[in-house]
Amino acid sequence: MKAIFTKDAPAPVGPYSQAILSGSLLFVSGQIALDPQTEELLTNDIKVETHTVMKNIGRVLAAAGLSYNQVLKCSIFVKDINQYSDINEVYSTYFTSDTPPARELVEVSALPKGVNIEISVIASQN
Repeated sequence: MKAIFTKDAPAPVGPYSQAILSGSLLFVSGQIALDPQTEELLTNDIKVETHTVMKNIGRVLAAAGLSYNQVLKCSIFVKDINQYSDINEVYSTYFTSDTPPARELVEVSALPKGVNIEISVIASQN
């Protein structure tokens, strides 16, 4: 088991790792729309927020030598299920292969730091 960390993605805000590599599987912790350089939350527009989350995920994947094409599963948590289509519009630009990852999208009552979306992923080196 190996912890993955990159300064190019937001530092953890609690006692957890950005990601854990176990065997060939990478477990990326939930990412929010926190700009890693400015530490500013980008939560005024769900499309911008989703892009920021996905870019943070991409940076953690890259730190482990992986890409979006190797993501097996995504877990998406949102505060407003009515933003589903806007989230999908952005999300689909990151997973363009014929076999996008498995996923769930669940509405929740609250997320860390008052954000509107949080996404975690599982990826594989194989």
